[in-house]
Amino acid sequence: MILKKLIFQFGLLIFVIGVVFTSCQSSKKSLEITDEEKIAFSQKVGDTIAIKNDSTEYEIIIIEPGFNFWLNSIARPVGYYSQSFLENRNLILVTNWNQRVLTPLRFNPNLYELQINYDPNIDYGYEVNYKLYNYFIYFQRKYAQRLGPWLPRI
Repeated sequence: MILKKLIFQFGLLIFVIGVVFTSCQSSKKSLEITDEEKIAFSQKVGDTIAIKNDSTEYEIIIIEPGFNFWLNSIARPVGYYSQSFLENRNLILVTNWNQRVLTPLRFNPNLYELQINYDPNIDYGYEVNYKLYNYFIYFQRKYAQRLGPWLPRI
């Protein structure tokens, strides 16, 4: 009886290890940086992108070499995500970003310099949410960061 129990537990342990191993491998594959992204990430000349909604006074300015190239050539096209999807993701990403800005001893203050004031009760429009979300994806992939519970995929 004890031998059967040990064999069962050993089999279960092997199964769990196999599942963990394969899930870790698939995670690594989904985070592989493409050659096109490597080109974007290696750019040295600063892009300046103004993220704004013409009908509101809200604006975010991003000065990040390669982001404009990445946004126009690699990111999912405009309209791929719904505005509600973008707003929900941005709320989580901004919250985690701001927490890192406030803890410079734990997180690199050269990466997390300024807080982002993002109010979920304000309609910033599709373009602002789209560009902000894609900046977070770009940032996470370029600097190997995780701002949310999901993998930063394209």
